[in-house]
Parts: sequence; C-alpha cells; structure tokens
Amino acid sequence: MKAFRFILSVFISLALVFASCSKDDSPDDDPQPQTLTVDLGEDRNLLEGATIILDAGNPGSTYVWSTGETTQTITVDTTGEYSVIVTKGDANGSDAVVITLEYKTIKVETDFGDFRIWLYPETPLHKQNFIDLSEQDFYNGLIYHRVVYDFVVQGGDPEGTGYGGPGYNIPAEIIPGLNHVYGAVGMARWPDNVNPDKESNGSQYYIVCDPDGESFLDGNYTVFGFVFSGIEAVFDISQVAVDSVSKPLEDVVMNQLTIQNYSAQDLKDLFSFDISEKR
Repeated sequence: MKAFRFILSVFISLALVFASCSKDDSPDDDPQPQTLTVDLGEDRNLLEGATIILDAGNPGSTYVWSTGETTQTITVDTTGEYSVIVTKGDANGSDAVVITLEYKTIKVETDFGDFRIWLYPETPLHKQNFIDLSEQDFYNGLIYHRVVYDFVVQGGDPEGTGYGGPGYNIPAEIIPGLNHVYGAVGMARWPDNVNPDKESNGSQYYIVCDPDGESFLDGNYTVFGFVFSGIEAVFDISQVAVDSVSKPLEDVVMNQLTIQNYSAQDLKDLFSFDISEKR
C-alpha cells in the first residue's frame, strides 16, 4: 500500500511538472506586424504637359519611392510604374500605380482624306504653336496655296497667297536628326537675306511629299512633325493641277484640324507608329 501511494505521488508530481512546463515554457505566438494603409489610387492616364501628384498618406512616416524620393508626395509627368514603401514605427505598407502618358497629335481633315501629324518634343516652340493654332481653329478653312509635285504641299496662310501669317515669327529650332524625310512637316520662312536667323513663319507649314525625301533642305528649315498616318492623302494632294505659281486650280482646303490624344502603345497598336524611332 505504501509502495502504491509512493508511486501515485511520483506520478502526480511528474504530471504537475509536465503541465507547468507546457504552460510556462511554451513560446508566445509571433506578434503580427502592423500594416499601414497606403493607397496611390487607380492606374490612370496623364496628358502630356500636365502633372499628377501621388500622395502616400500617413503623415510623419518614412517614405521610399521607386524614383528615389523620400517625401510623402511626388510629382509625376512621365509614363511609368510608381511604387512607395511607407514605414512608421513597427508598421509598414506599400502600394504601386501605373501612369500612362498620352500625347497630343493633330488630325487634318481634307476632301482627299485625313492624315495625322506627330509633333516632335525636341521642337517645343513649334509644337506648342501648332497645337495652340489648331485649338483656336485658326487653320480650319484655309487652303494649301502651294503644291509642287514630288516636293512639298504648303498651307496655313490666312491670306492664301504665301505672304501672310498670324503676325509673328517663331525662333528656329533646327535639330540634327529631324530631317526632311517623306512625310516630314516643317515650317516655312522668309529667305536668309531678310531672315538670317532662319525664324519660321508663325503659321505656314509644309509637308514633304517626295518618297525619297528632300535632304537638301536639312539644316535650313525647322522640321517639327511627321505624318504618321494618312500620307496617301498628302500624296494625292501633291498631284492636283496647279497654275504657274504652283497654286492649285481648285482650292484644296484644310476642313478641320483637331487634337487627338494617344498613348505610345495606342500609336503602335492603331497606327504601327513607334514614337522612339528616328525619322
């Protein structure tokens, strides 16, 4: 009997020891990390020339953006995926957003068909001037007053004579590499003897309609655009009958010029036009 009680006593003691170990020596559950709410918003498009402010919220935190900036907000003006990691004490959070830039292009409507012009960012003065005049409907109803087969078609003179313009010139932006290839869009100007700085007329533009280009013009006139779609319409215009001063016998009218916005991917998908290619 004494032996039984002794064995029972030992068993109970061991049970208590095991219970104590199980309760006191087991590690605590790993604490869950705290999460900050970071919301940069939905993916969205951005029109060139505009900016978007991305705000990571959570004032007083530490910020690390994919751009290398360390502020709560950053200003974005180009295509890209932007991400941020936010840390505040033991808490952290992150988010990312895709911004897609849309570019302004010009659609020209004529009775010979429509064509579209890409405007080079390398010539910002000419680009903005052409956009401004188009938005003001300046060109609507004007004619192509000079048409030379296998050379150029030229228009944009409110007088329709080749001597008019909006009343101002544009400083030259003659950029190496922007050449007079087939479909190049350049700005007309007065000759060097009265215009040694090669300043452009404020509104008269021409389009190269020679499939071989006109390289002898390179370096003398500002090329600010390129016909990326509808060059066939320009070529058809170049074949109309003209008088002794190259003015069409029947008016060739720019019915309407409008701004149309496309992303780089849109231009590639819709028109097979790659904005990164040199012309």
